[in-house]
Amino acid sequence: MKVFVKYDYHVVCKRVLKAQLDMLNIPYKLNGIGEIELASDLKKEKREALIENLAFYGIEIIQDEKDVLVQRIKDIISDMVQSSEESKSSNTSTLLSEKLNYSYSYLSGIFSEITYSSIENFVILKKIDYAKELMSSNDRLTLTEIAHRLQYSSVAHLSGQFKKITGLTPSGFQKIMSKRRERK
Repeated sequence: MKVFVKYDYHVVCKRVLKAQLDMLNIPYKLNGIGEIELASDLKKEKREALIENLAFYGIEIIQDEKDVLVQRIKDIISDMVQSSEESKSSNTSTLLSEKLNYSYSYLSGIFSEITYSSIENFVILKKIDYAKELMSSNDRLTLTEIAHRLQYSSVAHLSGQFKKITGLTPSGFQKIMSKRRERK
């Protein structure tokens, strides 16, 4: 028997972080996606224990400032793609500049330097990943509803990007997912 689960990455990650920090008796404040404010510096033993405990869950502490900034960009974009309409009302460059207090050209340069890809490509990948998630869910949204939710100007625009990234049309992807569901 197979069981399929749906989860919110941010909720799961936040709960894992809380559990590990509480277990090690480390006073902290979660400031948002991917940012923890510790009440004081950690002694070497506690820091190593925290690093080891988080590594078990695939979570790593980022130490390089550029890597931190890139991770924050990725987190903001992921949140933007999957969030309500209000945060999607501004464009990506404005949203990132406002949230991170840097010019978009600076953020774009750092992102490209670290990831060897552009912010725009990352946004497209996140949108297509979320589109696949929406098409795979039991909500049975139409392509028009998915395109609207992801702020595409048309279904054709979504379909073009989807095919370019996955090699499949959205309807082809939906047929594959439908056949997989029938087998269960």
